[in-house]
Amino acid sequence: MDAQRLDRPQAYEIRLKGYLDARRAATFEGLAVVQEPGGETILTGIVIDQAALHGVLERIRDLALPLLSVRRMPRHGAGAEGVAQEEEVDD
Repeated sequence: MDAQRLDRPQAYEIRLKGYLDARRAATFEGLAVVQEPGGETILTGIVIDQAALHGVLERIRDLALPLLSVRRMPRHGAGAEGVAQEEEVDD
């Protein structure tokens, strides 16, 4: 994967253990917040670059939210390059 691609907006899915109250969910402005059955919260949306992604991850850390996974999602209309790139975070 080339470095230039990481400096462009990318769609991400970030899974957290537990649920966010409205105040905490509001800190992730621009990301959709979905509470799944089974006690997980999923944040999805476009992140403008790697610096912004690190900002989201720092916010998760600062709120003491258990991070389950971070997954880069495929772009719509993409070919083989649009396959999701997934990085799991071990508990």
